[in-house]
Amino acid sequence: MPPALLSLPYHPCVEHTHLTSQEPTEALADQLANAASGMAVSDECKLKFMELKRKKTYRYIIFKIDQVAQQIILERTGGPEATYEDFASHLPENDCRYGVYDFDFVTDDNCQKSKIFFVAWSPDTSRVKAKMTYASSKDRFRRELDGIHYELQATDPTEVGLDIMRDRAN
Repeated sequence: MPPALLSLPYHPCVEHTHLTSQEPTEALADQLANAASGMAVSDECKLKFMELKRKKTYRYIIFKIDQVAQQIILERTGGPEATYEDFASHLPENDCRYGVYDFDFVTDDNCQKSKIFFVAWSPDTSRVKAKMTYASSKDRFRRELDGIHYELQATDPTEVGLDIMRDRAN
């Protein structure tokens, strides 16, 4: 009598094979865990973020997902003199990105402060596959960047403006 087939839920990131009740399912569990945790993060991304956070070497960093390497990589940095407009102008109209922006401001008590914002940029005009890939990788990537104060999710420029950052930071 042939072994019974297991019925497992469908997941788009997992190669589906028919497992019998006699075959181990650990490999499938590992595949599901990796799919749920998102893309790997390049060491350069972590290093540049630490430089932004500790040394104030950059005003912003933009990251993208390299589909070939299956990891998040650095796309662009803006030096300490860069403006918010520079940052916003480098978020593509039709593709997703992650961004980190070091927002300097003065409090009501006249104190100079700095807060680091994580921006998940996913415009409505980007491809559905890109939106899904970026959404499923966001949490893991954000955890890799220790020191983020606030997170913004934006689909158009009005959702990630300086006024929104100012309101969140105060």
